Amino acid sequence: MAHHILVLNAGSSSIKFAVFAATQPLRRTVQGMISGVGMTAGFHASNAQDPLPGALPPGPLTHETALAWLFDWLEAGKHAQQLLGAGHRVVHGGEQYDAPLVIDAQNLASLDALSPLAPLHQPHNLAAIKALRKLRPALPQIACFDTAFHRSQPAVAQTFALPRSVTAGGLRRYGFHGLSYEFIAGALPDVLGAAADDRVIVAHLGNGASLCAMHGRKSIATTMGFSTLDGLVMGTRCGSIDPGVLLYLMREKNMSPTEVEDMLYRKSGLLGISEISNDMRSLLGSDDPRAHDAIGQFVYRAALETGALAAALEGIDALVFTGGIGEHAASVRAMICEKLAWLGIALDPAANAGHAPRISNSTSRVSVCIIPTDEEAVIAQHTHRLLQSSP
Repeated sequence: MAHHILVLNAGSSSIKFAVFAATQPLRRTVQGMISGVGMTAGFHASNAQDPLPGALPPGPLTHETALAWLFDWLEAGKHAQQLLGAGHRVVHGGEQYDAPLVIDAQNLASLDALSPLAPLHQPHNLAAIKALRKLRPALPQIACFDTAFHRSQPAVAQTFALPRSVTAGGLRRYGFHGLSYEFIAGALPDVLGAAADDRVIVAHLGNGASLCAMHGRKSIATTMGFSTLDGLVMGTRCGSIDPGVLLYLMREKNMSPTEVEDMLYRKSGLLGISEISNDMRSLLGSDDPRAHDAIGQFVYRAALETGALAAALEGIDALVFTGGIGEHAASVRAMICEKLAWLGIALDPAANAGHAPRISNSTSRVSVCIIPTDEEAVIAQHTHRLLQSSP
């Protein structure tokens, strides 16, 4: 029986998974998702893009019961897998963890303590780890952090202008989407050749969205900061906001911290502006002027922050789009690039419409590319490496 690595990305209501054969290079054999955890659950999986059968038991699932079913499914019949270990996306590594690590009781407790820094993600990432520790206590588990890639930034990019007595407690700009940016950094030589180490800005645009400025394929600056709220307009998150707005809402409108948190994380962004949807596809297909306003705000902020990161890099040589919107929404890419024409960016309309790997035209001073991201592959690689090096 072949040896495999399981990769898990657990959220509040879904568990995305992939299985990789432990070969060189690693080879993805199965991928899928259990959706509706805690509600009416659903399941889909594929092998080389062909759907694979599987039916979840009736009734609501917890992370533990969903993973128990997934293990039974993977180990049954033609889907039999002999798992060497499991790799997890963990959003926050804090100041302590700047590289993937094998999970034990001590560092799991440390990661739990970071949950207030990423309340929408960290508890659910860790719920899957805790469930697996019960279901398969002998199975090694690896945590891979979204914050780790950004630890290469200079100190000035990581600090707030707050009293040192406050920032000493861990209040700093951490940055996120690091697993995606790590994959793009590794793929840049295939697309840009020797220019991969030049000044590159990567736009990870999706329901969660951020930008990362790279030089030498290392993070120099990014738009997300202490939390996943900062920076760009997102599906339901506001992005950068004047802190005075929050003080006003709490003082004058009597909103509690819980109500403000719910508004900032779940009711703002594209959904809050449009009052229609947080899905860019729905907004692009709508004639409602509120949808137009939401798209306009998304594009404006993306272009604005790209200019700021170009300043951090002291120039720009390439712009890379990735993520669900970045990879698939040609009109959004075109609108962003039109606002960045002053940087020397010029698109090839046909290449952009066809989602070609390179979408800039021959006159563009900046190379503009599309690179599909693959966070699961990065997690699988780190997991395989640590399993080989660990006793």
